[in-house]
Amino acid sequence: MSVVAHKETQAFQTEVSRVLDLVIRSLYSNKEIFLRELISNASDAAEKLRFEALSNEGLYEDQSELAIRLTVDSEKGTLRISDNGIGMNRDEVVSNIGTIARSGTKAFIESMSGDKAQDSQLIGQFGVGFYSAFIVADRVTIETRKAGTVADEGVRWESEGTDSYSIENISKESRGTDITLHLREEEKEFLDEWRLRSVINKFSDHISIPVMMLKQSMGEEEEEKEKGEEWEQVNTGTALWMRSKSDVSDEEYREFYKHIAHDFDDPLEWVHNRVEGTNEYTSLLYVPKRAPFDLWDPNQKHGVKLYVKRVFIMDEADKLMPRYLRFIKGIVDADDLPLNVSREILQHNRKIDAIRTANIKRILGLLEKMSKREEEYQEFWNTFGRVLKEGPAEDHDNAERIAGLLRFVTTKSEGDAQSVGLDRYLERMPEKQEKIYYITADSLSAARFSPHLEVFRKNDIEVLLLTDHVDEWLVSHLHEYKGKRLQSVAKGELDDVLVKGDREEEKEEKAGEHEAFLERIQSSLGNRSKEVRVSKRLTESPACLVVEDYDMSQNLARVLKQMGQDAPMPTPILEINLDHPVVKKLEQTQSQEQFDDLASVLFDQALLAEGGKLDDPAAFVHRLNSLLSGL
Repeated sequence: MSVVAHKETQAFQTEVSRVLDLVIRSLYSNKEIFLRELISNASDAAEKLRFEALSNEGLYEDQSELAIRLTVDSEKGTLRISDNGIGMNRDEVVSNIGTIARSGTKAFIESMSGDKAQDSQLIGQFGVGFYSAFIVADRVTIETRKAGTVADEGVRWESEGTDSYSIENISKESRGTDITLHLREEEKEFLDEWRLRSVINKFSDHISIPVMMLKQSMGEEEEEKEKGEEWEQVNTGTALWMRSKSDVSDEEYREFYKHIAHDFDDPLEWVHNRVEGTNEYTSLLYVPKRAPFDLWDPNQKHGVKLYVKRVFIMDEADKLMPRYLRFIKGIVDADDLPLNVSREILQHNRKIDAIRTANIKRILGLLEKMSKREEEYQEFWNTFGRVLKEGPAEDHDNAERIAGLLRFVTTKSEGDAQSVGLDRYLERMPEKQEKIYYITADSLSAARFSPHLEVFRKNDIEVLLLTDHVDEWLVSHLHEYKGKRLQSVAKGELDDVLVKGDREEEKEEKAGEHEAFLERIQSSLGNRSKEVRVSKRLTESPACLVVEDYDMSQNLARVLKQMGQDAPMPTPILEINLDHPVVKKLEQTQSQEQFDDLASVLFDQALLAEGGKLDDPAAFVHRLNSLLSGL
C-alpha cells in the first residue's frame, strides 16, 4: 500500500524561533553538548519502549535488542543518530518537535533576559535540548515511526532552524527515530569518528542502552568489504548507579545528573546508596542547583525515575518522594517490585513505603550536611526554601528535623536574606525566654515596623519575620521546636517575662482605672471589635489588633481570601496604649460623634498597620478629614 501524500510546510511560532536563536547563541562555546542531548533523548525513547513492551511484547516487532547507532557520511557531510525505541506518530512529532507545545514555553520565553550566560542556564531547565542540534547543523531531518504502527505511518520532519519546518508522511520499515544532522561547513569535526567517540565517552558512557558505531577499518579495504558492516559498542553501557561508589568519579556523577535531569548545570549535591536485605534497591538522588520552571504548578507531577532490575518503569514516580522534596532528581532501582508495577500499585505497597521513608531520611541527612556549609546552603535555600517549608505540615514524623533546616529573617537580621536557623535563634535567646516568637505579614517592611514588635525591641527579644504565604501553613502545623513553643506576637496575652519590673501591676491598675473608657470604645466599635483592652505590647503606637491564641490570624485569613477561599475574618481584639497622646485625647473627648470618629480612625489605623484593608476607605478619609478640620 502506498503512502498517502500529506506534506505541509508550517511556520514556527514566534517563541520557537527565539528559542532556536537562544540555543544557538548560548551554547556555541560548548557545542559538543548537542550529542549528549540527542543520545539522551534516544535513550529515553528506548527505555519507554522497554516499559511499554512489558504489557505488549508485539511492540518489539521481533527486534528486542535496543540500541542507539551513530552513522557518519563524510561525502554528504551528515551525522545520523538512530534509535529503535518507541518512536513518534505525526501528532506527537508536531506536539514534541514542531511547536514546542508545552506548558513551560511561555514561562521559558518570559524568563529570557538577553544575558547569554544567564539564558543558557534556562535551556536544560525548560527541556529544549533537542534544538541544540542546530548549533552544528544548518538542516535537521527527523524520520520516525511509532512502535506498533504500520510502515506507511512513518513521518519525516525537516527544518533549517529558521522560521519554518516541513512535515510529511513516509514509509519507514523500522520503528524508532533517525535524526540526520546536515553539518555546517565549520562543524565538520563531528564527521571524525574519533572525535565522536571521545564525546560519547565523556558525556554518555553511563547510558545503559548500547551506543553503537561502525567498527573502524584497520586492514585492507577489500577485506573489510567482504566481512560487511560490523558494529561495536562505544559506551560501557553499565548503569552508573549499579557501580560501586568508589568506582564512580565526581565528574561521572555530574554528567549522569545532566542526563537524567536534562539540566545544563551541575547539581549541588548527591547521595548514592545500595540497600540489601528483605527489600533490595539502589538509589542515586541529586539536589539540583536551579528550580524547574513548573516547581509551583500543582498539576505537574514531580519525582524520581523508577527502575525495576535495571528496566525503566516510569518518570516522576511521585510516591517515592514527598511533595516537599519534589525538587529532588534521581533514580531508584528496586529488585523486589513486579515489572508491571503501576502508579496505583505504588500507592499501596509496603516496599515502596519503606523506600520512600529511607529516601526522606537520606535527603534530610544530606541537607543537614549541606547546612554546615553556610554559603552553599544559602544558595540552596534561596532556590528551594519555600518548598521545604511545606515539610512540617506534610511529614509530621520528621517535622522537627525539617524545622532545623528552615531559615528565616529575624528582627536581628542585617539584610533581607532568610539566613537564621531555629538553632541559632535558640542560642541567642535570653535565659528566661520560654517561647520562639514570630510575626506573619505580607511584606518584610510590614513585619519589621509592626507595632506588635515594640515591646520585643525594647526588651531585645528576637522575633522571626514570616512573609512567605507558606509560612502561615508552616506555623499552623509546627507548634514547637526542641521543647520551645512557637508563639505569634499578634495572638493572645503577652508573657509576663516581657513586662519588666512593676509594669505588669501598673498595667493592671490602669486597666481598672480606665474600665469605663474601654467599655465606651467597645460600645462605639460594636461588633468590629471582640474586646478592647490595655496593651502590654505597645510602647510607641496608639493601638494594635490581636486575636486569641487559637483563632486564625488576620494575615492567614487575607491569604486564603486572595486564593479564592471563603475564609471568615476573625473578630480582633483592640489593644490601646493609654500613654499615647491620641488615646489620651480620645478619653477626654466629650462629643459622642467625635468620640466615635476618633475610635473608628484608631481601629482603622491599627488594621492598616498590620497590612489589612479597610471595608470603607471613603468613610475612613471622611472621618480623618473631619478630625483634622477640628484641630
